[in-house]
Amino acid sequence: MRHLSIQRLWWLLVLVLALAGAQAALADDHKHKKKKGQAAPAAQNQVYAQACGQCHMVYHPGLLPAASWGKLLEDRRGHFGNDLSLSEGERKEIQGFLEANAADRFRDKRSRKIMASLGGAAPLRPSQIPYLLKKHHDIAEEVFARPAVGGRGNCLACHPGAVQGGYEDDNARIPR
Repeated sequence: MRHLSIQRLWWLLVLVLALAGAQAALADDHKHKKKKGQAAPAAQNQVYAQACGQCHMVYHPGLLPAASWGKLLEDRRGHFGNDLSLSEGERKEIQGFLEANAADRFRDKRSRKIMASLGGAAPLRPSQIPYLLKKHHDIAEEVFARPAVGGRGNCLACHPGAVQGGYEDDNARIPR
């Protein structure tokens, strides 16, 4: 009789450990699936968000290579016809943040594809990147011209997680 109860305890212990292991594996798999389609978030930078977000959406740094970000901040008076009005300290902080998290350094799947499509070029706009143009090739120009979209440069119109690097097709919603 005592042998039977030890055996039951043994099997109960095995069952509990198996269930705990399965639960841990499922939790780990869930975390992996959750992150699989998302770009790893770049470090946030308040100076960048405040200075650049006044005029346009705050682009995820992984959309352009470091050379592009450097060019964009180099000429503070000729930034697409606008004066950046940044102090030297702000410019350095923003440039350091953008270059550290740029497509050639960020290394998520999207950034690797962006870099592979550039062939060494350093475009000044994400809308000039061959990989991104290819991803949007089936969207008519009329869609980008809609007031609710506001042009190719307004990623947030269709990709609500754009600032954090979330550009997944499943999450995209094109406004009417």
